[in-house]
This record gives sequence, C-alpha cells and structure tokens, in this order.
Amino acid sequence: MKRTVSIPNYYTDLALETCEQLQSESGELNGVEVTSEEHESHGITVTWVRIADETGVKAMGKPIGNYITLESPSMKESDPQAHEEISKIIARKLGILHPLRDDACILVVGLGNWQVTPDALGPQVCERMLVTRHLHEAMPRELQGRVRSVSALRPGVMGLTGIETAEIIMGVAKRIRPDLIIAIDALAARKTSRINATIQISDTGINPGAGLGNKRAPINRETVGVPVIAIGVPTVVDAATLVNDTMDHMLRALRQSVSQDDAFINMLDEMGNEERYELIKGVLDPDAGNMFVTPKEVDAVIGRLAHVIASALNIALHPGITAKDVNRYLN
Repeated sequence: MKRTVSIPNYYTDLALETCEQLQSESGELNGVEVTSEEHESHGITVTWVRIADETGVKAMGKPIGNYITLESPSMKESDPQAHEEISKIIARKLGILHPLRDDACILVVGLGNWQVTPDALGPQVCERMLVTRHLHEAMPRELQGRVRSVSALRPGVMGLTGIETAEIIMGVAKRIRPDLIIAIDALAARKTSRINATIQISDTGINPGAGLGNKRAPINRETVGVPVIAIGVPTVVDAATLVNDTMDHMLRALRQSVSQDDAFINMLDEMGNEERYELIKGVLDPDAGNMFVTPKEVDAVIGRLAHVIASALNIALHPGITAKDVNRYLN
C-alpha cells in the first residue's frame, strides 16, 4: 500500500525545507529535482530545487519553477569577504534564472514594513540599489550597454497603506512596463539554524506573508503581467517550532542519562515530528500560538543581508558594474 505524504504544517517559506520534510517521510519525491553544490570557501552550500510537473506541485504545494537556496553561517556574521562571495554567487544564479537584454528595464520591489526590523529587509535593499531609470536617457554614450534601466519601489504593507501590495505593484508595472520584477522579502523558516543564514531565490513570484499564515494577493507573472523573481531571507521562526527543536535537543541529552525504559521519554521519542509540533502548538495557544521569534542582533544582521543582496542585484543588473564598483557605491 502506497503511503500518503502530506505537506508539512510548519510555518516556512523555504521550498528546501518542505522538500526535506517530505523526503524524510516518504524517502522519495516525484516531480521534484534536487541538486546541490558545495563551495569550499566560507562554508557556502547552494541547493537547487526544481518543481518539474503537477506531481511536484501537488507534493510541495508550490508552483512549477526553480527554487535556489544559499546557506552559510557567515551571512549573519561581519565577514566582508564571505559576503562578497555570496553576492557574486547570487548574481550568477540570477543570470541563469533570467538572462536579460542590455536594454532591459527592471523594477526592484522591497516588500515589508520598514518600521519592523525583521520585516525591513526589502525596504533596506531598495535603499542600497543603484537606480538609473530617471537618468537612463541622459547617460553618456560610454555607459550605454553597461548600465541598465533600474527603478526601486517600497510599497509598504496594507496596514500602513490600506492597499494590497500587489495592487500597487500592478499599477506601477502598468505605467513603467518593466521587463522583469525582482521582489525582496523577509521569510519564515522551519529550522532555527537557517534564520538569517539562508537566501532563497525563485522564479515563481511570491505570496507575501504566506510563511506566517497570512493570505495576501500573490505577486507573479499572472497578476502583474511580467516575470517575477523573488529573493527572500528567513528572519523569524514560530514559537512552536522553537520549542519543538529545543525538545529534540533535550530528548537527545536525556537519552544519555535516563533509563531506556523511561515511558515518558519513549512516548515523546516515538511521536512523529509533525504530531509533536501540533501538540506543542496546541499547548501554546492562545497566548503564544501566533508568536514569531527573531534573534536579538537582528538590527545589525538585516543591514548586512541587505548589503549582500543589493550588491548582488547591482552586479547582476548592470553589466558594467563590478563588485569593487558596488562596494565603493554602497560605502
């Protein structure tokens, strides 16, 4: 009898985490291709998840397309050399996902609430973008073909504007007619180790707030009329996941000092990960059931990550701009 595999109920925006959970339950995942590469310097791992057909869509709960995940502990540290390497990798992957003509027009959208630090990644990236659309017609001939037309938008959130973010982007896109939209947003993760240490790039668009259980209008090719690449960093984890991970560590420690016949330990150990998560979530409700947690150093980390992503975008979008030029501009 074939085992039925359900999509995990954890709060996560990362395709890689959904893939890992389903693979741990079933051992295989049809309709999904996964490849991985290791970079010796700075402990950078790049995993490419490709949802190839409707079987993969049904299993993953995400649209057909590519999901590239970069992981490195150095992302959240003050390590300029590692950050420069990560920016270069992101720039290369963007070029593979969506090659651009020299005369392409790009709209960069910084999603999120700039008043809330864990949600301010997108707006902070926009602050560091080399925007050129307003100058493009007047640029010297020497710069033509080296600098593309780039504009940046920080639409805010519906709680600040009263307008769906997708509606704002649709209106702007209709007016300026970009060839590509790149949306940057803060995400939620399943594993605490991935908070502020992971960057996901996808060519399927984005559903703002989906990882937190919020239902907002999607921003994708169907809604805005042009291709949308989404770049995100998990900056929060929900409280139930944090407690569940802590319980895993506790069980491993108790196994070394408690009798193997301890009924309570055996009961917790034998519970499925998702079953235990739902139990913890139920215990935490209503006081902490919808609580999300972020590291205390998030202010500094968000600034670093915004610098990394903006550097990657400036390199990828402007053919004549080097990493050295970008760092001089951003600094």
